[in-house]
Amino acid sequence: MKAQTVDVRESTGRILCCTIFRPGGRKLLAKGHVLNEDDVRLLETEGLGQVWVTELEVGEIGEDEAVGMAAQEMGCGCLEIRLAAGGRANLFATEDCCVLVDDELLKQINCIASIVMATTPNFSFAVAGQRIATVKSAPFAVAQSHLEAVINILRERGPILQARPVREPSVAVLYTDPVHGDRARQLFESILRQRLERFRAAPSFVLASTEEEDAVARSLQHLLRAKPTVILVASTTAPAGPDDVVGRTMTRIGCHLERFLAPVEPGTLFLLGYKDEIPVVSAPGCFRSAKLNVVDLVLPPMLARYRVSGWEVGALGHGGLLA
Repeated sequence: MKAQTVDVRESTGRILCCTIFRPGGRKLLAKGHVLNEDDVRLLETEGLGQVWVTELEVGEIGEDEAVGMAAQEMGCGCLEIRLAAGGRANLFATEDCCVLVDDELLKQINCIASIVMATTPNFSFAVAGQRIATVKSAPFAVAQSHLEAVINILRERGPILQARPVREPSVAVLYTDPVHGDRARQLFESILRQRLERFRAAPSFVLASTEEEDAVARSLQHLLRAKPTVILVASTTAPAGPDDVVGRTMTRIGCHLERFLAPVEPGTLFLLGYKDEIPVVSAPGCFRSAKLNVVDLVLPPMLARYRVSGWEVGALGHGGLLA
C-alpha cells in the first residue's frame, strides 16, 4: 500500500490513513474508514481540502475482511465473532465454557507477518459474553499470501481455540479423614463451595468417609454409580500418591491412574485417575484454602467433559507457580 495526500474530491473509495477530528475534538471519521461520496461532502463542509489516504494494491486484502476470514477459521464451539474498528475481530463466548487452546499452533500463526491472534489461557473458564480471543491485522491491509498461509495452516491443523460448553456439571465430593470423614467435611466444605462457585457449579453428591481402603472404596463406588462429571477427594492427610490409601483404593476399584505430581504450586501432590470417563481427583491441601491452586486449573476442562491427559497436566509448569 502507498499512502499519499490527495484532494478531498479524489478520495472516494480510498482508505483514510488517520483519524479526522472536528475543531472541538469530536471524532469525525476514523482511521481505516473507506471514504464514500457522503464522506467527501462531509469533509468539504468541514473545510478540508486534502486528506491522507491509501488504497489496496493487487495482492492485498482489506484489514476487516482479512481478520474476519482468519477469525472464522481459528475457533469453534460456543462462540461468536464480532468485528471491531481498526482491523480487529473479537471472539466472545455465547455460554459458560472452558477455553481450550493449541499453544504451539498459536505460536506458529503469530510468526506469520500481518496477522496476530491472542487468546485467554488454555483451560480457562469463561462466562457467557466474555471475550476469549482477538485477531488483529497490520494497518489497512494484509498481503493475500500471508492470509492464505494462515488459513491453510488453520484448515490443516486447527482450530487454535475451542470454546467447550460447561452445561449443568455434576460434582461429586468425597471427604476423607483417618478418624472421621465428617471432620474433613467441616474443615473443607465452605472453601470447596467457594471454589466451585467460581465456575458456576456446586456439589451435587457428597459423602464423608474414614480414610481406610474398604470405606473409601465403598464411597467412591457409590458416587460413581451417580455418573458425576467429576469426583473430588478432599483428604486431611498428605502426601497423595498411588501408594497412599486414596491412590490404592482408586486402583482397587479399577481406575486408570493418569498422573501423579503436577508442576503447579500450590498443588504439587496431585493425583488424577479415571474410572471409565469420570475423572477422580485427589489433591491434599488444595481444599484448605480458597487461593488459586492446581484444582482451579484442571476443573474447567473437566466440568466441560474434556479428558485431561497426564501430558497436559505436565504442561502446566509454564505459569504453574501460582503463589
